[in-house]
Amino acid sequence: MSDGSTLARLQAADPQENRHLDAVIVGAGFSGMYQLHLLRDRLGLKARVLERGDGVGGTWYWNRYPGARCDSESHSYSYYFSDALLQEWEWSERYPQQPEIVRYLNFVADKLDLKRDIQLDTTVTASRYDEAANRWLVETASGETLTAKYLITAVGCLSSANVPDIPGRDRFQGQWYHTGQWPHEGVDFTGKRVGQVGTGSTGIQAVPVIAAEAEHLTVFQRTANYSIPAQNGPLSAEFKAWAKKNTDDIRHTMHASTNGHPFLMEERNVFDVSAEERRAIYEKAWEVGGLRFRAVFQDLLLDKAANDTAAEFLKSKIREIVSDPQKAEALSDIDHPFATKRPPIDTGYFEAYNRDNVSLVNLRKTPIVEITEKGIRTSEKEYALDIIVFATGFDAMTGSLLKLGIVGRDGISLSTAWEAGPRTYLGLQVAGFPNMFTITGPGSPSVLCNMPVAIEQHVEWVTNCIEQMEKKGVERIEPDEQAVTDWVEHVNDAANATLLPKAGHSWYLGANVPGKPQVFMPYAGGMARYRGICDRIATSGYEGFVMDGETAGSPVPAVVNSTG
Repeated sequence: MSDGSTLARLQAADPQENRHLDAVIVGAGFSGMYQLHLLRDRLGLKARVLERGDGVGGTWYWNRYPGARCDSESHSYSYYFSDALLQEWEWSERYPQQPEIVRYLNFVADKLDLKRDIQLDTTVTASRYDEAANRWLVETASGETLTAKYLITAVGCLSSANVPDIPGRDRFQGQWYHTGQWPHEGVDFTGKRVGQVGTGSTGIQAVPVIAAEAEHLTVFQRTANYSIPAQNGPLSAEFKAWAKKNTDDIRHTMHASTNGHPFLMEERNVFDVSAEERRAIYEKAWEVGGLRFRAVFQDLLLDKAANDTAAEFLKSKIREIVSDPQKAEALSDIDHPFATKRPPIDTGYFEAYNRDNVSLVNLRKTPIVEITEKGIRTSEKEYALDIIVFATGFDAMTGSLLKLGIVGRDGISLSTAWEAGPRTYLGLQVAGFPNMFTITGPGSPSVLCNMPVAIEQHVEWVTNCIEQMEKKGVERIEPDEQAVTDWVEHVNDAANATLLPKAGHSWYLGANVPGKPQVFMPYAGGMARYRGICDRIATSGYEGFVMDGETAGSPVPAVVNSTG
């Protein structure tokens, strides 16, 4: 435990105090930029964002792989705190591509003059809580140390690349890339033999684009996946005008919905209708495309028999589209209920397998043995390749947080505190780590919802909490251990009330990363319900939190056990 001497030395060495802040925010994506705006421009605090990249964008700065595109509809994938921003910006497509999203975030950063307080090309290597001084000491790769009362992580849920440790990977004589660490200059696949490992949402987006350019693409499928056509296209002038005119209604719908999208779940169950009517409903939803498909019945994630009807419909579509029977069988051999993993949406994914230059390797039947100098060898044969693309996803929810080297009170590291899996209160704070807030952290709806909606709710809650602390002279806030335990139990109960845990290999559980504790991480109780819980906790005096050593509010179970 520090006696405050570290902070004293830093202050003496830096009389201008340009490194001594009220808040350090890590990450310059949707979360970090909005958090900076509210702390600096609404509360008047001295805040700075530290960003590893050389530009803003967060997840979208790094994820620039072929076909990278949002799966939330563009008119909802925006900040809704500012009508001025909504009226001035105009999206071009139903589902925006990565470059357009980065342009949007730069537009916002420029409009709000955020870049002067965003420090780019800055990698955080350690973040340590100095208890005596009640300050966080944040160290960077360049040797700089900043101090702040508040540490706010805005590192994103899907930003720590999961590069598979396949034997022989580093002796491959061609080039290999991970979709989450894509070269900014792009990759030329012309005339190349390409192997892609992974068919999650990223891989599903990448396949058609790579196939159109490469001499040959071999897809190594570990887990077959459902996918729904995006039915993407340019936005009409009429739709753009409607979206600008109806921002209040769109905002209300997103806040009232389970997943933060601009549409509500239909109030009907699968077996309320006949088989013929159900098929017609699924056909219409397929034609509409996108994530609206999973909203056509309210019990798809609650009842396995109900889910089976959607699963079989989607598998039948794969078999209709893919002409090669062996490919169709492998692609439709899906081992988990529909939407228990985030359901991908695509543009021409299954159609790509009808191309002469696209092969499919079913790794369930012939697993990868090693990567050789010339390519990938499975238990059956060796595939000669010039380029390998790892579309193997992320160390989701916790990976980016654990890379920050966070150490709390009494020298306890976050990695030690989370040895058995992440433990938070509301996904916002961790016991033993005072004044540290985790935007869209594990235990919050985050990846189960339209991210900007979850982000705005978290950032506004954190800002209001800090505002109350500053007004009342409160120096420290952290959750009570019992509140954390109760919340983790509630998160587990919410997940177990659904079919979500049935996908045992899901990154929701951390199952895609070898050695990672398998705990269901996001909150499955719904964004609207979660918002209500957070609001009640705040208005009742921050129950479950400890402020300056005193537990605030009334007992936590009164809120945690609420039906919302």
